[in-house]
Amino acid sequence: MTGRTDVAKENDLVLLIGRDRKRFILRLTSGAQLQTHRGVIYHDDIIGRPLGREITSHLDYPFLVLEPSTHDLILDLERTTQIMYPKDIGYVLLKMNIKPGSRVVEAGTGSGGLTLALARAVMPTGRVYSYEVRPDVLRLAAKNLDKLGLLPFVELKERDIGEGFDEVDADALFLDLRTPWLYLAQARAALKSGGFFGALLPTANQVVQLIGALPDHGFDAIEVEELLLRPYKAVPARLRPADRMVAHTGYLIFARKVERVPAPEADEGQGTPSEGIETRKGE
Repeated sequence: MTGRTDVAKENDLVLLIGRDRKRFILRLTSGAQLQTHRGVIYHDDIIGRPLGREITSHLDYPFLVLEPSTHDLILDLERTTQIMYPKDIGYVLLKMNIKPGSRVVEAGTGSGGLTLALARAVMPTGRVYSYEVRPDVLRLAAKNLDKLGLLPFVELKERDIGEGFDEVDADALFLDLRTPWLYLAQARAALKSGGFFGALLPTANQVVQLIGALPDHGFDAIEVEELLLRPYKAVPARLRPADRMVAHTGYLIFARKVERVPAPEADEGQGTPSEGIETRKGE
């Protein structure tokens, strides 16, 4: 039984969902208990038993026991700053080819929402290098990542990226900053040739600034995208959109670092292609 991956073990993270859809994420500890509005749940009632089943609190209220997803973990983060929404994070992982073994640079750690997802994507052989200038915010991100066992895959650095990144030949780099166009030279120096660049910005004016600056710093294949998420009420008798949707949370900007061959200089005296060509206008 201990070899089964669907069996809850001590120190595992589990997700509890009540019939009222209230959610709790906890790390299992022998002898511990969780106090909820629907009664006490004893960790020992979960440890050693299969996931995907119901347990009951001491008030006989049922909870479903599941393995939490990355989406669940992001929404459960302790935070003092706005985090990227899971709908944007998931798309970033796909667009920037983040996979096990990738080396990814991030600036603007915040509370660690994107960092969490990057770490889970690159593990066990990859690495995330995350930069943040605010020490209190960085401490919270470290706490969040440590709680989830992800710190071994992340290097947190308290630094202004205007000084540059330590990394070179990174596979991907993401900027979650107010003025990313000011740091494109640093981003280019950190990326491998053909590497993936990404950024998140809240306003169109900022996007214009960034996409105008990207070509001047050796980036091409520029894309600007926005994701809108509409959940539905999953009731067979009255399936319809939920009253609220996750609409504009920011613009996603993607590009690739490229190496361009300088245009050949014209031979002296040859002039430009249009020189010496007479037109018939006015004849």
